[in-house]
Amino acid sequence: MPTHGRLQLLIIAIAALLFIPGLGAVHLFDWDEINFAEIAREMVVSGDWLRPQMHFEAFHEKPPLFMWLQSLSMKAFGVGEFAARFPNAICGILTLLVLYRIGEQTRGRAFGMLWALAYIGSILPHLYFRSGIIDPWFNLFIFLGLHAIITLVQRDPSRHSKAINARRDSHAWLAGIFLGLAVLTKGPVGLLVPGLVMAVYWAWGRCKPYLRWRRLGIIALATVLTVSSWALIDPMRNGPEFMIAFFWRQVAMLTTEDAGHGGFFGYHFVVLLLGCFPASVFALQELLKPTRTTDKAENDYRRWMVILFWVVLILFSIVKTKIVHYSSLCYFPLTYLAALQLERIWMKREGFGWSRFVLGALGTIIALIVIAVPFIGMNIDAIKPLFAQDPFALANLDADVKWTGLEVLAGLVLFGALIAGHVLHGRQRFRASILAVFGGGALS
Repeated sequence: MPTHGRLQLLIIAIAALLFIPGLGAVHLFDWDEINFAEIAREMVVSGDWLRPQMHFEAFHEKPPLFMWLQSLSMKAFGVGEFAARFPNAICGILTLLVLYRIGEQTRGRAFGMLWALAYIGSILPHLYFRSGIIDPWFNLFIFLGLHAIITLVQRDPSRHSKAINARRDSHAWLAGIFLGLAVLTKGPVGLLVPGLVMAVYWAWGRCKPYLRWRRLGIIALATVLTVSSWALIDPMRNGPEFMIAFFWRQVAMLTTEDAGHGGFFGYHFVVLLLGCFPASVFALQELLKPTRTTDKAENDYRRWMVILFWVVLILFSIVKTKIVHYSSLCYFPLTYLAALQLERIWMKREGFGWSRFVLGALGTIIALIVIAVPFIGMNIDAIKPLFAQDPFALANLDADVKWTGLEVLAGLVLFGALIAGHVLHGRQRFRASILAVFGGGALS
């Protein structure tokens, strides 16, 4: 196995090759991609970086942090699709490093590798680092904040020296800074989700966390100071009207169906099952048959991840607005749970179990859909009547896309990876089977 440093450099190189090339090859097609890129462009043009604007009028839906990153990218690369998406490619590289480092610290180097592999080899977790939406950075900040809180909770300061306690204070400051950055990225939900996770953890009967009021105060102070870098400066310069309208817009998005984006209660269950394939299959296996360990810290970290998964999934199942990436924070705990099963297979050289058959059936369906998409695209007029009531969808279907038929290669690669994984599993080469399935998924 490569050394620790070389392994991290390898992760950076692979992530850069997967995320950066071709970022500008496809036009901005998601509603949010278009809005955020235009806001960033108007920041560059107007020189007003404090107040997000659309058509040079106040845009109350989101704070400015992500648009700041896009604006800096546009300053460096020029206005365009590549610059709008480049910040998320960098976020993808950092995310894989974070998963490896946290996984290595909590369960060992092999687990860190498998967690990063589960993330990069699954469909939506891979794709959204090639997008221009807010959620990759938002989710990373929340996860880093929660990880710092978990570190505080797991280490009873009464058992350590004053020097170690001081280092625990640094975790509290980091937690507050990261959660503040999450708020600056997407708004108050950056505190709502971690707050709910912590509340559920403390309500869990067997959990007795030790987190002093002093450290809670540090977290709160760091959060307030971070958010104040924008939320106080703007009202001081421009008055309170923007912040008041911003607050009520956040309330409306949580309580009403927005922009026609409705859906049934189980919408995000389906999104995660299909969108996080193949990791979702192994995560389901882990939820139904948990991995057993004698290490209390490992069991506790798993508990946090299970709580995070269900809090996010249930919260955004209740929220009226249904958009695919709303449940994307689930990608962290979902791939963690999948990595637990992959670690069992990797370390004990055990078979996949029943997940092997679900993997084959579900993966074949997804591969066939991907193979069919180019042929549907070549006959796009036939499906336009299905979207007659959605002008935005119709406008996207009218986009000038040149289908060549070679696009079926993506589905064929996925199908080939599944076959290779199945054959290798039959020969009891379980590690190679994991690499084939998730490596093939990333290439697909």
